[in-house]
Amino acid sequence: MTFRRFTLAASAAIAVAAAPATAQTVVGVTDDSIKIGNIMPYSGPASAYGQIGEAMSAYMEKVNAEGGVNGRTIEFISYDDGYQPPRTVEQARKLVERDEVALIFATLGTPTSSAIHRYMNARQVPQLFVTTGASKWGDPENYPWTMGWQPDYATEARIYAKYVLDNVPDAKVGILYQNDDYGRDYLNGFKEGLGDKADELIVSEMPYEVADPTVDSQVISLASSDANVFFNITTPKFAAQAIKKADEIGWEPLHLLNNVSSSVGSVLKPAGLEASKDLITVGYLMDPTDSQWADHPEKQAWSDFMDEWYPDGDKTSTFTVQGYSMAVTLVHVLDKAGDDLSRENIMGQAASLDGFRAPMLLPGITLNTSETDYYPIEAVQLQRFTGETWELFGDIISAEGS
Repeated sequence: MTFRRFTLAASAAIAVAAAPATAQTVVGVTDDSIKIGNIMPYSGPASAYGQIGEAMSAYMEKVNAEGGVNGRTIEFISYDDGYQPPRTVEQARKLVERDEVALIFATLGTPTSSAIHRYMNARQVPQLFVTTGASKWGDPENYPWTMGWQPDYATEARIYAKYVLDNVPDAKVGILYQNDDYGRDYLNGFKEGLGDKADELIVSEMPYEVADPTVDSQVISLASSDANVFFNITTPKFAAQAIKKADEIGWEPLHLLNNVSSSVGSVLKPAGLEASKDLITVGYLMDPTDSQWADHPEKQAWSDFMDEWYPDGDKTSTFTVQGYSMAVTLVHVLDKAGDDLSRENIMGQAASLDGFRAPMLLPGITLNTSETDYYPIEAVQLQRFTGETWELFGDIISAEGS
């Protein structure tokens, strides 16, 4: 069985002089450590996202070297699920029932995270800051132990729909989408954004399966539909294929790319930077290839972190930025929890973020949650690829303004 395990508790040489004494027994917590679980696709069709887990693991190592959180080091256990829901279930059960983690942090993928959604809530184990923007992660009434982190897919899709309505008077839309909850979340949000014009404007919808080797045939079919707008709802491997194939066949629509595949290093470079020119997506994180952030203190801190703790990581990829920013958010929640690291208090602290500024978010974007609002980030900004980097345009758009 293939898996990765990062055990990042500090060595005996690292002093933890401030380790608090506690009389309570809390799952995954001792007087000098807290055990955190994670599941990532280090292999398989979504393996490009593995950099997110690697960056998280590196950040936990940094925290431990600096003394941990409130005197406790973090034992970060990260397993590979290959982006396969059955393996996600297997790894989650291992983390909860064998490893006895305090929580599972940042499982990646809508179909994979969905596979353990009910299990985590039935066991009352935090499924915290899920690494997917499915709208289902913001349902505290029915799933109080699950919370997302990034902007939700349906809102993002409605923003693209509004852009089309405002800027393409003769729009004919072709859509490529992953045939699962992730793809349908985007698809349905886009149709909602088009409103009563959806049936008129959408001329072709082409699904693909995660097991498909390529999406070349789907792209060719979309181009033959005479669509002049292409909404590309794909994960990194297929996004790169779709961008490249559209360029190869000379199809030049207004190309809208979902944010989850907007990494320059992991998607646009493999697709071809020139082929990627004029793509439009939304952003909520600083793109490390954008020179406007070169002297920003948060960019400098991230760059220093990468140099020291993750030197093999891709400094052109927003995936390493995301892993870093999410890890900082988790450590902030644990720090707020103080000496009460019960699962209930960890969720309570996560549900009381009030303007928290996670590093590398775009200026003006902060994390805000409450007992009834499990969507931490609800603002984005449109951006266009220049052939070298993403260039922001327009104003910050909030969920309410979409």
